[in-house]
Amino acid sequence: MNRVDFDIDEELNKLPKSPGVYMMHDKDDVIIYVGKAVILRNRVRSYFRASTKKSVKIQQMVKNIAWFEYVVTDSELEALVLENNLIKENQPKYNTMLKDDKTYPYIKVTLGDDFPRITMCRKVIKDNAKYFGPFTSGEAVRETIDLLRRVYKIRGCRMKIEDGIDNTVQDGSSATKKCLYYHMGQCQAPCEGLVSREEYAENIEKAVDFLNGDYKAVTGELTRKMQAASDAMEYEKAKEYRDLIESVRKVSEKQKITDTGDENRDIIAIAGDSESVIVQMFFVRGGKIIGREHYYMQHTDDESSEDILAAFLMQFYSGAPFIPKEILLSEAPSGAELIEEWMSSQRGSKVSLTVPQKGKKDKLVKLAEENAQIKLNQDVEKLKRDHDRTKGAVEEIEKITGLSDIHRMEAYDISNISGFESVGSMVVYEDGRPKPNEYRKFKIKSVEGPNDYASMEEVLTRRFEHGLEEQEDDSLPGKFSKFPDLILMDGGRGQVNICEEVLTALGLDIPVCGMVKDDNHRTRGLYYNNVELPISSSSEGFHLITRIQDEAHRFAITFHRKLRSKQQVHSVLDDIPGIGPARRKSLMKSFESLEDIRNATEDELLAVQGFNRQAAKSVYDFFRK
Repeated sequence: MNRVDFDIDEELNKLPKSPGVYMMHDKDDVIIYVGKAVILRNRVRSYFRASTKKSVKIQQMVKNIAWFEYVVTDSELEALVLENNLIKENQPKYNTMLKDDKTYPYIKVTLGDDFPRITMCRKVIKDNAKYFGPFTSGEAVRETIDLLRRVYKIRGCRMKIEDGIDNTVQDGSSATKKCLYYHMGQCQAPCEGLVSREEYAENIEKAVDFLNGDYKAVTGELTRKMQAASDAMEYEKAKEYRDLIESVRKVSEKQKITDTGDENRDIIAIAGDSESVIVQMFFVRGGKIIGREHYYMQHTDDESSEDILAAFLMQFYSGAPFIPKEILLSEAPSGAELIEEWMSSQRGSKVSLTVPQKGKKDKLVKLAEENAQIKLNQDVEKLKRDHDRTKGAVEEIEKITGLSDIHRMEAYDISNISGFESVGSMVVYEDGRPKPNEYRKFKIKSVEGPNDYASMEEVLTRRFEHGLEEQEDDSLPGKFSKFPDLILMDGGRGQVNICEEVLTALGLDIPVCGMVKDDNHRTRGLYYNNVELPISSSSEGFHLITRIQDEAHRFAITFHRKLRSKQQVHSVLDDIPGIGPARRKSLMKSFESLEDIRNATEDELLAVQGFNRQAAKSVYDFFRK
């Protein structure tokens, strides 16, 4: 809820001297910052104390605080966990955030089964299975599993098999014995009892050895089989073995062997500048680097590397299915002991955060640091270009118009041919990027003939009336509840005036610009406050306006063409004997185009809702006169 009557000074005096988590809200009741504190009273008060030195980011955050709330916890560790959960849930604007919070795939061998399977999963649980990973590529996992199934004929079905006699799939459905993979030579059909548990277990053991990095054994075995097949002049079979050997080689090359010992560990280093921060990770499992990945951190302005690293560790490992017992770091994070305690509780045994100073571990960390810096250098220019095209372009528009804090822009366009099937489009850009899932389209209902101004008035009225209704009633779907910081109209003074009249009638105050075009229909500038503002055609602001203008037009004309196509289909269907409005509607729902209806068989037409054999035959015969 929005605390309009919230008195910050009064509430600051009520803060307890307890550990806990606090949440800062803005005027729109959005959580903009989440933090933890050993003593809530001291920490929260510090934000509002003029004498306290604050970073630029925190100063900006404090300006936007409308009210705050807090949760008291029993311990600092509990506060740490709650803080992390709230950050992940609310994605606050001023918290340092892990940009890519994805999970990674593992290979799972179900050793608890009589006849184990090898599958891909993204969560490690405490069962009798053996897990390998994480891998940074789902494709690499699928390739490896496919290879193991082909080499060792390990089943891939979900059938529950006990001593080769049970044929029940784990979800309760039935299954067909001797599946296609058996006939392809990629399964030994334990469901039919065609392989003993001991023989099957030998193949599982070899597969596990392979996943542990023993590639020589399988390569040697396949080479012997290839030679034997060649000697027996079974050249097709020899070719199959040769292809398998090549597959083994490709898979093994993706897993670089490193002298790190047999321990599992993650290696983490950080590199950054005033604009960007990258965290580089190496995943070491059983003495080999099985993968590496880099992550971008957001909202890091004025944050120390220790604080950024602490935020990364909490956000990454709270979603990780597996935490190794040792994590090597380029530097110690803030609150290292508390994070160690939390990780140990997550893992169920001791986890060590280590900053090595010499030896092989130090070399591995320095390798990660080097990779982080290389990636940062590679991405700096790319990130700059991306910023210039999006947020930078919006900043140019702000400078040209004198506006500020433009986050969301909406653009509108009308499309018709001589007033036929007039439609309107609304496209949305946030921070200079399109948001297609928030685009909206409108069929013009109240306007007859080609009248773009009246059509635009209808579109804008419907859009903002819906928005106001949704803001008043939480039970409504919310398709229009977000309002823009700037409206862009496809045209000059006339379109802008129409929009401003609609907004005034509804009591709304939103800036409106017209996207003016020249005689060649190319973007020329912006019309704002009764003045045309020129924009350099080489500027990113100009390119963004052009993209928005083109996108609004594309979206409108695509919708218009779709309606025209449906209308054309409808007009042809009018001529089919015995096909009335209800059946025409059913046909248009069941088929994508007139061509699909034309090519449909009688049986396909008979399957259409409301059709009998006579109606299906009537349509079929009509297109074959």
